[in-house]
Amino acid sequence: MPTPTEIRLNRAERRLDLAFDDGSRFSLPAEYLRVESPSAEVQGHGPGEKKLVHGKREVAIAAIEPVGNYAIRLIFDDRHDSGLYSWETLHRLGREYETRWPEYLAELEAKGLSRDLRGRASRADRG
Repeated sequence: MPTPTEIRLNRAERRLDLAFDDGSRFSLPAEYLRVESPSAEVQGHGPGEKKLVHGKREVAIAAIEPVGNYAIRLIFDDRHDSGLYSWETLHRLGREYETRWPEYLAELEAKGLSRDLRGRASRADRG
């Protein structure tokens, strides 16, 4: 499994920039990382229990904490901090961003939910 050679928080753009030893590079939005958190709060405790997190368009990463030599803990400004992002999880989220993000947006729209805190979906939520 690839391991990160660089992990850089871009606070101004609310993104996590990652480089891996296999040459892959990803720039992942904080919102994406928050709604795809590997925590039980988001993923549930078993198959089919994943929760659809909404209202996180403006979420930011407040801090990054190393966890051993295999993961980081992302602390978001909405106080979510229970997910451990292993190197494997970060690499997978980077590789799958182009398919996962549109699926997430489509699911929000189908359920009438919004990326904004106000809660109602709008055309602006699609991007």
